[in-house]
Amino acid sequence: MTDAHYPDLKGRSVFVTGGGSGIGAALTEAFVAQGAKVAFVQRSDATAFCDRIADRHGARPLYLPCDITDRTALHQALEFARDAHGPVQVLVNNAANDQRHRAEDLDEAGWNASLAVNLSAYFFAIQGVVGQMRTAGGGSIINFSSISYMMGNAGYPAYVTANAGITGMTRALAREFGPERIRVNALVPGWVMTERQRTLWATPTDLAAHLEKQCLKEHLVPEDISGGTLFLASEASRMMTGQALVIDGGVVVTG
Repeated sequence: MTDAHYPDLKGRSVFVTGGGSGIGAALTEAFVAQGAKVAFVQRSDATAFCDRIADRHGARPLYLPCDITDRTALHQALEFARDAHGPVQVLVNNAANDQRHRAEDLDEAGWNASLAVNLSAYFFAIQGVVGQMRTAGGGSIINFSSISYMMGNAGYPAYVTANAGITGMTRALAREFGPERIRVNALVPGWVMTERQRTLWATPTDLAAHLEKQCLKEHLVPEDISGGTLFLASEASRMMTGQALVIDGGVVVTG
C-alpha cells in the first residue's frame, strides 16, 4: 500500500467495482487508509475482506453484492452508496474478466458477455454516477484498461477489444463532462500478480518472458496500482482528464 497521503480524499465518497478481490481489494484498502468513505460491489461474498479492513484501519468499507452487468442493480448500488456516504465523488471502474478464449471458438453470446462486463458495465456505472457528481460539484472517474490492447495481445480478443474501447470512451466522456468539473481518466496496468493470475496463467516461462519486456525487473503486485489511482482521484490531478496513465514497469511507451 502506498505511503502517499492525499488530505482531500478524507471523507470523500468513493465507489469501486470489483473492490473485494485482486487489484480492487488493494484499491478499497488504499482509499479506506486515506480516510475516504468507500462502497464497493462484486458478486462473490466479501464479508471476511471487510472484517480484515475494519480490523486494520478502524473503518469498514460498504460491501454491496451486485452483478455489474445488471444495469438496474448497478444503478441501485450507486444510489445505496449515495444514501450511505453522500453523493459519489470518485468512481473506480475496476471490475473485469480476462478469461482466455480463441477467436474461432467465441460465439455471439460469449462475445456479448465479455463486452458486458469489460466495457458496457463501465459506461452504465458512469451513467449512474454523473448526476451524483453534479450534485457534489464535480468528481473523478477512473476507468481501468489494460496494456493488452496496446501490445496487441492474442488469446482473448473480446477482452482486448473492450480495453481499447475503454480508452476511447474515456476520451469522449472527458470532453462531455469536463464543463461540469467531472474528470475522466483511464488507468492502464500491466501484468499484475493477483491470486487469479498466479493460479491460472503465471507460468514460470511466461513470467520470465514478460519480465524481459519490462524496464523495471520486478513483477507488479496489486498495491503497485494503488498510488496512481489515488493520484487520479485526488485534487493533485485536478487539471488532468482524458488521459491514459500506464503502470506496467515499462513495457509500453506512450506519448
